[in-house]
Amino acid sequence: MDSKMKTKIDVHIRWMIRRDMQEVTRIEENSFEFPWSEQDFYHCLRGRNCIGMVAEHDEQVIGFMIYELHQEQLHILNFAVRPDFRRRNIGRQMVEKLIGKLSQQRRTRIILEVRETNLAAQLFFQRMGFVAVTVLRDYYDDTVEDAYVMHFRINSEDEATFIPTNRITKLAG
Repeated sequence: MDSKMKTKIDVHIRWMIRRDMQEVTRIEENSFEFPWSEQDFYHCLRGRNCIGMVAEHDEQVIGFMIYELHQEQLHILNFAVRPDFRRRNIGRQMVEKLIGKLSQQRRTRIILEVRETNLAAQLFFQRMGFVAVTVLRDYYDDTVEDAYVMHFRINSEDEATFIPTNRITKLAG
């Protein structure tokens, strides 16, 4: 891959609208072994506290994030960047936008679940300042995979780091 492909790009981040759904579902299908369907997206986004945002470049949707608003936290439900735009700062810009919504007075953390086999996501969120706080055993309906619960706190320096274990880490020794 030539170095031009790795060039960081700035994106316009905006609320997701209905006409984005075709591009969002295409990114989803190209990103995950067990993708959400278009109906899954609509069902989620109809929820009172569910919000979608997209990253746009040259009038194309190249990334998306679905999250829920809770009283004290934001919960990322789904997040992906188009494969040909990965490692170009798009995910970082989207997560930073979400972090910017936190406040000392109200929502102080962001949480998400990451599949135990999704090392790229684990490392990405770790670089963004998230830490694993627990393991959810057999969390997914489609596999027997565990999930790491990761979170980002405004005051994370007070927090002890939890080192989760799962079947893969036990096998690795």
